[in-house]
Amino acid sequence: MSTRPPVRYHVVATGENVEGASSARFGDQAILWVPAGERLGRGSRTAPGLLVVTQVGRSFQDEYPEVVPLLDHGRHLVISTADKPRKRSNHCWRIEPLQPGSYVEVAAPKAARVDPTVTNLLDRLSPTSYEADLTWLASLPTRHSLSASFTAAVDFAEARMVALGYKTTRLPITVGAGRSENLIGDRPGLGPGSRGLVVITAHLDSINLAGGPAGNAPGADDNASGSAGVLELGRLLAGQGWQHDVRLILFGGEEEGLFGSKQYVAALPAAERARIRAVLNLDMIASRNSATPTVLLEGAPVSSGQISELAAAAATYTGLQVETSLNPFASDHVPFINAAIPAVLTIEGADSANGHIHSANDTLDFLDWSLAAEILRMNAAALAGWLLPATATVRRPIVAGPVVAWGPDRLDVFVTGPDSALHHKSWTGDTWSDYETLGGVIG
Repeated sequence: MSTRPPVRYHVVATGENVEGASSARFGDQAILWVPAGERLGRGSRTAPGLLVVTQVGRSFQDEYPEVVPLLDHGRHLVISTADKPRKRSNHCWRIEPLQPGSYVEVAAPKAARVDPTVTNLLDRLSPTSYEADLTWLASLPTRHSLSASFTAAVDFAEARMVALGYKTTRLPITVGAGRSENLIGDRPGLGPGSRGLVVITAHLDSINLAGGPAGNAPGADDNASGSAGVLELGRLLAGQGWQHDVRLILFGGEEEGLFGSKQYVAALPAAERARIRAVLNLDMIASRNSATPTVLLEGAPVSSGQISELAAAAATYTGLQVETSLNPFASDHVPFINAAIPAVLTIEGADSANGHIHSANDTLDFLDWSLAAEILRMNAAALAGWLLPATATVRRPIVAGPVVAWGPDRLDVFVTGPDSALHHKSWTGDTWSDYETLGGVIG
C-alpha cells in the first residue's frame, strides 16, 4: 500500500504567500501546505494528509464531535486524514482529498446600472406574504415526505399557485419504500416562437433525524424558508408578463437523499432539458449566522454565468456579502448539474452555525426576516434578467396585493382583471368561489 508523504499546514487569513506551498481558499481564509521537510512557520505542525468535508448544517460535526477541524468555514471543513471516520459520505456530508485551488471565494462584483424595471419589480416583494406562508408551513407538526401533513403542505402550496394563475401538476415519487410527490406550477411566457424555461425550486419536506418520521419537524429554515420563497417569487413574477416560461417546483424526498429532484430530472425529455435557461434552488435562506449578512451561491462550471449574474444582482440591489462555490453538494440543484443543466443553490452563509436544522428546534424563533428579504431581492433581480420582460401588451389578471390566508382551509386572492377592476376569489376547504367584482379601477 502506498503512503502519502506527511505535510505541514498553516491556516492564514488573507494575503500570505509561502514559496513552494500549495493552497486552497475558503472565503477569507486559506490553508497552505508544503512537504514535511520544508519549514512553513511557527503555526505549522506535521499531519499525514488533508481532507475537505462538505456538510449540510453541522451534520458532520454533530456526528463526529471529537474531530477538530483545521479550518472551519461553515459548509466546508478541512480535517486531517488522521481524524477521518470510516465512512466517507452520506446524504448529509461527504469527505474528499483536499486539492489545491479555490473551494469558496468571496465575490466582489461591481454593481451594475440600476434598472428601473427591476426596481419596480422588487418594490412589489411582500414580506407580509412571505412571512405568512413560511409561518403556516412551519406550524405543521412535520413535513416529513411520507406524512399526511406533507400532503397538507402540498395542498396549501398548490392552492397558492392556482390562485396566482399557474397550471399545477402533482407528480408521484418514491422515497425508499414509500411514496411522496413533487408539486409543479407552470406559467407560460409571452415571447414569440420557441421560448426558454426558468425553473425555481425548493424542497418542501422537513426531517427530525433524532426523532424519526414521527418526530416534530417544523423545518422553519430547512426548508419552509426556501419553499415560501418559491411561492413569493412566483407571486411576484405573476404580476407581469415575461418572454420565457416560469416553472415553480416544490420537491419531496430531499432530506432522504434528493429523491424528488433526481426522479424529476431523470424523467425530463431531452427537448425540455434544452429549454432550461437557469434553475434557481432555494434551500435555507432565513438564518443569519454571521455578523455580515452573507449568501453562498453554489453551482458548477455549467452554471458559472448564472452565479455571476446573481452576484451582480446582489451587489446592485442588496447589501449582501456573496461567496461562491463550484463544488455542488446535497441539495436539489445537484441532479440538474449532473445532467449538464445550469443550476445554482442560494443558501445562507456560514450555515454550519445553524445548529437547529433537522430537529424539533428549527423554529421561527431563529429566523432573520431581513436576511431572507435580501436573498429574495437578489433572486428576483436575477430572475428578471433570465426571463426578460415581455414586449407585447397583453392584459392578464394580476395579483393586486398579498394573497391572504385566514387559516389552513381559507385562502383569499385579490386580483386586477383585464377590465382594470379589483376582483376577489376565495378558497375554502377544497372549493373555489366565483370571482366577485369589488368595484373600482386600479391604475
